[in-house]
Amino acid sequence: MDIAPADILTRHRVPRHRLTVHDYHRLGEAGVLGEDDRVELLEGQLVDMSPIGPRHAFVIDLLTRLLVLAVGDRAWVRVQNPVVLDSGSEPQPDIVVARPKPGGYLDAHPRPEDVLLLIEVADSSFEFDSGAKRELYARAGIREFWIVDLTNNRVLVHRSPTGGVYASTQPVGTSGTLQVEALPDVVIPAATILIAAATVLT
Repeated sequence: MDIAPADILTRHRVPRHRLTVHDYHRLGEAGVLGEDDRVELLEGQLVDMSPIGPRHAFVIDLLTRLLVLAVGDRAWVRVQNPVVLDSGSEPQPDIVVARPKPGGYLDAHPRPEDVLLLIEVADSSFEFDSGAKRELYARAGIREFWIVDLTNNRVLVHRSPTGGVYASTQPVGTSGTLQVEALPDVVIPAATILIAAATVLT
């Protein structure tokens, strides 16, 4: 049985050359990475992004519509666009609600201090989103992070990043409501998302 080179390297102490966000952008400018390459930069390494299935896409569309209507001109709702966490990480979350900025984010992607809410929709990606992604977002100080867990029909609401972890994690089921901490009047019944997502399967 052949062993992939990446598997061998993980078992040995091998010096790694980590990319910066600047390096990552230069790969795109040079055409090494194209628009269709589904990768994101995490901890200086290129990481493959999970394929987006119909149910995943449906939930992103639904959440985007609900949030755009709810926040109005008070925030930017960005869909699958980058956030610069630090010099070595530029993930592309499913949804980001970012603070308003004159002219929008024309010159630079949002940074952690710009993010009011970050959302990942998870089915096959749940382990990654609730593990590495959650740790990266907490360390960067992302104030509120939701994981829409389609497998277990719930939303995990993470708040209060402290010392690289979220001090508060609240599971919200179909009977609960989702409130954006930075915009307290933005309230979404969880059932609106979760029941609709479950219906897609039937």
